Amino acid sequence: MHAERVDFTIVLFGASSDLAARKLYPSLYQLARWGQLTGEYRIIGVGRNDLSHEEYRLQVAEKIRSFSPGAIDDETHFAGFTGRLFYVMADIEHIEGYFRLRNEIMYAEGKPGVCSHLLFYLSTPPDLAPHIVRNLHQAGLGGKEMSCSGWRKIVVEKPYGSDLKTAGELNAVIGSAFNEDQIFRIDHYLGKETVQNILVFRFSNGIFEPLWNRHHIAGIEITIAENFGIRDRGAFYEHAGLLRDIIQNHGLQLLASVAMEPPVDLSADAVRDEKTKVLRSIRLVTPETVDRSVVLGQYEGYRKEKQVDPDSRTETFAAVRFFVDNWRWKGVPFLIRAGKMLAETVTEIVITFACPPQNFFGPAESCSYTANQVILRIQPEETIAIRFGVKRPGELVITDPVYMKFDYRDTFSQPGMTPYHRLLLDALDGNQMNFIRQDSVEYSWAIIDAIRECVADRMPEVYSAGSWGPPAAGELKGSI
Repeated sequence: MHAERVDFTIVLFGASSDLAARKLYPSLYQLARWGQLTGEYRIIGVGRNDLSHEEYRLQVAEKIRSFSPGAIDDETHFAGFTGRLFYVMADIEHIEGYFRLRNEIMYAEGKPGVCSHLLFYLSTPPDLAPHIVRNLHQAGLGGKEMSCSGWRKIVVEKPYGSDLKTAGELNAVIGSAFNEDQIFRIDHYLGKETVQNILVFRFSNGIFEPLWNRHHIAGIEITIAENFGIRDRGAFYEHAGLLRDIIQNHGLQLLASVAMEPPVDLSADAVRDEKTKVLRSIRLVTPETVDRSVVLGQYEGYRKEKQVDPDSRTETFAAVRFFVDNWRWKGVPFLIRAGKMLAETVTEIVITFACPPQNFFGPAESCSYTANQVILRIQPEETIAIRFGVKRPGELVITDPVYMKFDYRDTFSQPGMTPYHRLLLDALDGNQMNFIRQDSVEYSWAIIDAIRECVADRMPEVYSAGSWGPPAAGELKGSI
């Protein structure tokens, strides 16, 4: 148990949000059940509804029972957890509620409260973040106004702006009230077990580390696919689109994890320095290269979804071929392919190694069939597979691909933490390794802005539900 997890207050803006109900409340209860949250901690929900503390506790209990029914195995302990929940009604855009919040932080039910260590979690629409930060600052609750001893931190959910300009403005607003080492920009992908294992796999295994470069790797493909549509997110998707919703954050963060140089140590700054260097080295798409670098698609039926423009030009699929212009990766294509309503739901990274200089076991083109690959599957299952060629039984010398596969579930009986378990603990501990730094956010937006400028007048190609997107995307993949 980490010393800094004793005696703290979590302030949760967006107390009635879907994220809070499905992820945050169950994760916080399970962490408490596992003994990870100790001392006189409290959780204060902030929302627009007029609720008493007891009404709020009943609502949270109902949500945990609904979304994580198997998590509650001790009613006495569960009652102890819900007894640490408090509620403050506030209009997020107006200052009055923040003074009520300040009073609740300082005093709970007439007793001295825990004001020394404060973690603010913004489980709210992104356009509310500037209002929250400014009002925290005015109420004396920002990270730079320390009326109590101890730490103050703020967790911000994606998206961080909608382009480079708005991201810079948001960073400036948050930076006016909190120092960079107090800001935790969350991307839940970075808390996934397989994503965290990329560093270990690369840098602790001598059979891979020497080969992880342009001399031995032919290309890297990152797939983030979902077999469902936008569901009830029509208004959001019309504003965002796939490039901004998935490629800008999840996709580029996975690319940076695969392509980064070895850090000087495992400190947060050292690891994030190397990821930022990768993003800084990505070649920007230009009008001259866009046709052979970007394919956009829109699934058939998207324009009939709720809150979607009948003439929408919004992309629900994108395949982008990137190049990282540094010493290690010069000339190696990185293909990120992501989309809605595709053939299956899967997130994986496929590293394809170069073919041998001479093929003795069939026509030269057969190498693409048996090329060595490392396949890091992030979801739905968490596995690592290695593909290599072997001789098919029989008189003829014919090569077939086979796989060796490691599965977390088969090897480890104890289930790993979910991303929100891990990232909540990291934020409480002040460990920023799995959170995104300001400069990385801005480099990522510069990459996406360049693409969007080049495709501004392009109509996405319609693709069939259950396919792998527009046929043209296969041509980008074929270049690896």
